[in-house]
Amino acid sequence: MTIVVVGNTKGGVGKTTTAELIAIERARAGRRVLLVDGDRQATAQKAIAIRAEAGVLPAIACATYFDGPVLRSQVLTQKDLYDDIIIDAGGRDSTALRAAMSLADVLLIPFEPRSFEVWALEDIAALVDEVRSVRDGLRVYAFLNKAEPGVLSTDNRDAAAAVADFPQIEYLPKILRRRKAYSNAVGAGLSVSEVKVKDPKAIAELKALIAAVF
Repeated sequence: MTIVVVGNTKGGVGKTTTAELIAIERARAGRRVLLVDGDRQATAQKAIAIRAEAGVLPAIACATYFDGPVLRSQVLTQKDLYDDIIIDAGGRDSTALRAAMSLADVLLIPFEPRSFEVWALEDIAALVDEVRSVRDGLRVYAFLNKAEPGVLSTDNRDAAAAVADFPQIEYLPKILRRRKAYSNAVGAGLSVSEVKVKDPKAIAELKALIAAVF
């Protein structure tokens, strides 16, 4: 069983989209998946509700826990029922994010290729230090999200190189670019591989990211 937290103390970097896409794709691969929404906006929960109302299979189990102690206790109670638990942690330093990180096998940090997004890695790196001071085994990856399509730009390369300033975090060279396919799919509670008009590049990017994480 693998617990993956998609988190960042910076909002708007695509955590919910990434978590939802990973959860759906793992379920489509035959895994028993629980998607945990730890963000008070409950965007992931709403998207999965749309999926359920449309009768799309596989169905995705989704639970919402904003409070850190509740999230921790519920995940520990349910973890033996699932192969993968994907946690969407809110875009700030919250009790839910800290609780999720204390349970995780993997912390996946999406960040955008802009300087202020890279600076935000300082906050999450400090949280990683706290978690690792009390437990071993947390793997931490950062990847570029919402990168511009086409050849990797200078800004993207610089952002990736900046991750090297944080020894707590490993840069994962799997990029999700800024594509309408992602937002269109998750808005309907779907993955990019389930929509009628498919974007092969988006599908390939997502599969490469998931393969690297798992």
